[in-house]
Amino acid sequence: MSKEKSTTTKKRSTRSRKNRVIKRNVGKKVLANNFLIALFLIVILLSASYFLLSNSLKDSSSLIHDIKKEINIKNYSNEEIMDEVLVSEGIKEEVKLIEDSKNLLEKDKKEEAKVKEIIIKNEIQEEIIYEDKKKDDKKVVTKKDIYTPKNNQKPKLVIVIDDVVSKSQVNKILDIGYPVNISFLPPAKNHKNSANIAKNINFYLIHFPLQASKAFKNFEENTLNVSDSYQKIEARVKQLRAWYPDAIYTNNHTGSVFTENYEAMDKLFRALKKHNFIFVDSRTSPNSVAKELSVKYKFPYIVRDVFLDNNRNYDDISKQLKESISIAKKQGFAIAIGHPYDITFKVLKESKELLKDVEPIFLDKLPYL
Repeated sequence: MSKEKSTTTKKRSTRSRKNRVIKRNVGKKVLANNFLIALFLIVILLSASYFLLSNSLKDSSSLIHDIKKEINIKNYSNEEIMDEVLVSEGIKEEVKLIEDSKNLLEKDKKEEAKVKEIIIKNEIQEEIIYEDKKKDDKKVVTKKDIYTPKNNQKPKLVIVIDDVVSKSQVNKILDIGYPVNISFLPPAKNHKNSANIAKNINFYLIHFPLQASKAFKNFEENTLNVSDSYQKIEARVKQLRAWYPDAIYTNNHTGSVFTENYEAMDKLFRALKKHNFIFVDSRTSPNSVAKELSVKYKFPYIVRDVFLDNNRNYDDISKQLKESISIAKKQGFAIAIGHPYDITFKVLKESKELLKDVEPIFLDKLPYL
């Protein structure tokens, strides 16, 4: 009996273990099946998402393509966008005018900077000429000496601005408001365009560089020297005629040594006569021989009376201008020479009232010519 119970108990125990194993295996299969189903659903979900996203990107790409097509696939710059805005507002032309004005101002500023640099160089290159007390040789008589002014005529005043090399200087002279004579330095490395600028000017002089004293070191390019041959001097004058076909008058730049030398000046006057120029004596030396050579070559004798701006301050320039007016009233005319300094332009522009008793003229209108 006992053996039967023991055998029965063992069978039940073995069956129970088998059932538990079966249940565990079934549970694992169910879990695995559920995992596979979940994984399958995730794959389906990701595939659907990818499909939808892909379609969305295609739609966006199509939209971008259509936009590019609409604007002719053009990449607009900031300036082009601004142009379209200005056109739409109807103010493009006005803005263009403003921009053009700004560009011109910038160009003028750059040119002005160059001019100031040139002026500084010219300040070094200028001979400082102080008024001399030596009188003209009374033995040599010219039309200038025997001229008698008419009572009903205003005295004439010729104002010459030497050393002009730039358009901005020309503009300042033209802005003074009455006739002022322009004397251009010939083209050189530091001022190549003076001949081209002169083409638009009705009347002007050529500022001819001639030899200065030994103490003076900074000569202009192609300055004539007393030792130069006639051939060299004539070639230089011929070159000036080619550069300045309409010019008649030429006054000396520096030249304190050259204008004292009779032989050198005789060569120069001979060449000037050949190429139809007339010499104007800037009188950088009290011993200039220009007067007697003017008579020899049958030139009118034209000579400077006053330098305006040896001292570059307002009061001194104004004083020199008054001196030139006084001389004009005495002899019927006067010639004053200045330089393209801002202070000189300022004095001249603000002296219209001072000039009311004289008539500013161009040099070719001198009454004794």
